[in-house]
Amino acid sequence: MAKKKKKSKKVWKIVMISIVLVAFIAGGVFFVTQSKNNKKKEENASSTNKKKEEKPKVEEKKLKTVNPDSNSRNIAVMYNNISTVWGYQSGLQDAYLVYEILVEGGYTRLMAVFKDATTERIGSVRSSRPYFLDYALENDALYVHFGASEQALSDIKTLGVNNINGMSYSASFWRDKSLKLATEHTAFTSMEHIKKGIDKYKYRTTTKIDLLLDYSVDEIDISKMDGAVAANKVFIDYSASRSTTFEYDTVNKVYLRSQGTAKGNYSHVDAITKKQYTAKNIITYQLPSRTIDSKGRQEINTTGGGKGYYITNGYAVPITWEKTSRASQTKYRYLDGTEIKVNDGNTYIEIQPSNKKLTIE
Repeated sequence: MAKKKKKSKKVWKIVMISIVLVAFIAGGVFFVTQSKNNKKKEENASSTNKKKEEKPKVEEKKLKTVNPDSNSRNIAVMYNNISTVWGYQSGLQDAYLVYEILVEGGYTRLMAVFKDATTERIGSVRSSRPYFLDYALENDALYVHFGASEQALSDIKTLGVNNINGMSYSASFWRDKSLKLATEHTAFTSMEHIKKGIDKYKYRTTTKIDLLLDYSVDEIDISKMDGAVAANKVFIDYSASRSTTFEYDTVNKVYLRSQGTAKGNYSHVDAITKKQYTAKNIITYQLPSRTIDSKGRQEINTTGGGKGYYITNGYAVPITWEKTSRASQTKYRYLDGTEIKVNDGNTYIEIQPSNKKLTIE
């Protein structure tokens, strides 16, 4: 009987030990499993928080025509625009800003402003007139020309205009004799050739001034502004023998540029690309001019203020302009006084003689 009791106690101990071991093992498994689950929850929570913190990257919009953050100095080149050279002109498509103003003989001359360009053929290049200097100065531009009137030469010296003149430094130019034109119409340059002049004269190549115009990355719609009118065709009269016309291309949203004489109107085409020149923006206003010598040279006062138009995307809106000194930047404002913004693209500034015909339709 005693032996049975002892055996029973032994069995009971074994059973109890087994129960304890099973409980211990089960508890361990539960602990490990719970730890893993907690770790997964923590990792998932951390991942969720990171996703909340990480905002989706939005690609920054940038201007295509000109880089406002670049401190490269502008280069302004005087373009021959007598009808004899139409069809031979090159490089204007790379200029982000072009001025057109009357000169002697009823002709106009163009001043093209380049920034960070690599253009290989520019011209043909012609001589300076004093009022063009004012617009080179307002852009802090290195001024490139081939010759100059007496007044322009004097003003270049007085105003301290950094310039490269083909009459005194021919290495920045070449003559294209294959054109079979009079010699004065055959001078061309390039950005590489202009650099030779910059190196020779040790001119400054950077600038601290802002761009003349305020460009918008997003398309500007001026059609709802006060005084806005449709501008599918813009006719600018310069003289009895010269006019400029812009016609709106609704597909590409640019203006096709043409030039006129008493004989007719002609598409303004680049000699190399064979494409018609275009403008995204047009600014036009009038300045008084008078003939001052037997050669028909003009005197034009660029300072003061007045009214004009800003034209883009098939519409024109009235604006005001103000230029306080020859070197100061012209300020263009809407009629409410706020400075205009222009669309991303090149701009032609057409400065027309007073009382000449301007048609916007």
